[in-house]
Amino acid sequence: MYKIGVIGDKDSILPFKALGIDVFPVVGPEETRKTLDTLAMKKYGVVFITEQSAVLIPESIERYNKELVPAVILIPSNQGSLHIGLDRINENVEKAVGSNIL
Repeated sequence: MYKIGVIGDKDSILPFKALGIDVFPVVGPEETRKTLDTLAMKKYGVVFITEQSAVLIPESIERYNKELVPAVILIPSNQGSLHIGLDRINENVEKAVGSNIL
């Protein structure tokens, strides 16, 4: 059975713990990359990562986008959205449907 994890700054991800989701606070690109790689090895099926953390490790995010597991989902932090996650959703919808219906 796969697990769900959240990576990002402590203030943004701590509320997920109340939902029973594993939280992994990180600081800096190296710690973020290592945590994402560890979760992938430990059979996490879905990994939410804050957009602010994702911009620090674009090559790792892209690598996992090509894999089925884990699904890496970008979410806004408590500091607001960079619209990266929404842009990725729009791109995927456009690929699937042939035009941007959103």
